Amino acid sequence: MQLALDFVDLERAIQVAVEAVEGGVDWIEAGTPLIKSEGLNAVRALRQRFPNHVIVADMKTMDAGRAEVEVAAKAGANIIDVLGAASDSTVKECVEAARNYGAEIVVDLIEVGDPVDRARAAEAAGADYIAVHTAIDMQMRGGDPFERLKVVANAVDIPIAVAGGINSETAAKAVESGADIVIVGGAIIKSEDARRAAEQIKRAILTGDVVETDLYKRVDLENVRDILMRVSTPNISDAMHRSGELEGILPISPGLKMAGPALTVRSYPGDWAKPVEAIDLAEEGDVIVIDAGGMGPALWGELATHSCIQQKAAGVVIDGAIRDTVEIRALGFPAFSRLITPTAGEPKGFGEINVPIKIGGKRIFPGDWMVGDDDGVVVIPRDKVVEIANRAMDVLEKENRLRGEIEAGSTLSQVAYLEKWEKKK
Repeated sequence: MQLALDFVDLERAIQVAVEAVEGGVDWIEAGTPLIKSEGLNAVRALRQRFPNHVIVADMKTMDAGRAEVEVAAKAGANIIDVLGAASDSTVKECVEAARNYGAEIVVDLIEVGDPVDRARAAEAAGADYIAVHTAIDMQMRGGDPFERLKVVANAVDIPIAVAGGINSETAAKAVESGADIVIVGGAIIKSEDARRAAEQIKRAILTGDVVETDLYKRVDLENVRDILMRVSTPNISDAMHRSGELEGILPISPGLKMAGPALTVRSYPGDWAKPVEAIDLAEEGDVIVIDAGGMGPALWGELATHSCIQQKAAGVVIDGAIRDTVEIRALGFPAFSRLITPTAGEPKGFGEINVPIKIGGKRIFPGDWMVGDDDGVVVIPRDKVVEIANRAMDVLEKENRLRGEIEAGSTLSQVAYLEKWEKKK
């Protein structure tokens, strides 16, 4: 089991590595983010702290193979990573340099078009290992490394490593699919207890058991609602680079959550005809999103809410006014609105259903995903919902680690290394 320390802070990387080694990690990898952030001092520090462990330098070398392998090996790396997309000349230079310094080479097939052809070429060039690697950005879109792993494992004779979203539920499948080396990153480094996480994954590798986890998984469209109901709107906003919020739209009931595709409505302020007609078109799990110009009077109340519940809609978002909030709270229906007023409007029939609208400063198209909780409402473009849901889960998982460090006696400024990362003039 190889631990991928994909951090940008050496202090945290060392601490997690200490915990994970206690849990059974065999090889320790200075991940690419760590090397880019801290330089090869990260490799030196790992070698000093773990003198008896194999240290992997994930250099992702693409050119200047001899120079990069030399400096990594001198820093203390036993194994150095070169990209499979590099030229044959670069791979051969890396292999020759590694031989000079007593190191080994792993060729990483990340984003390689023909993995079998490239794996065979790397083996012929003298590579010691092949890594079948699903990129993080690809994982967020639901990538699966195991089918590719099986094909590559059957094509070469050198040991095969696999990386990309491995957790305690999938580690045994990785071995079954042909992996000799199981590379684990997030499922250990984002855990509050890296030792325990490593123990569980190591047990899965050795016994073939599936150790269930509700974290470190990436979903497809079929399961995206489950993830969106678990993460918070702040998690989603962070995953969207601090965007997506519908400004000024707030919940009328605390403690309720909604997630679902938008059924959009454009209506005249106070005209409740189209919003009510839209309820009849709503499918189970839809969120009715109403552009009423951000003004009153109310175009939604208790009876509309009862109708929504009958249709099994997930919630309503109103850029306008709502009333009957006491009754709606009692019904436990997620409702979000800009205004609350006792005064009702009239059904005049102006407006359209299932058209693009703009509310809270955001353009919303039919089918875009809406998520609402106590902090407000965010909108996710429908063609990015799987990626954003997975990235939001990644945010949640990383915060779990930080929370654990704070509860162990640190502070937010310390765990965030604020002084280190302040922008320099």
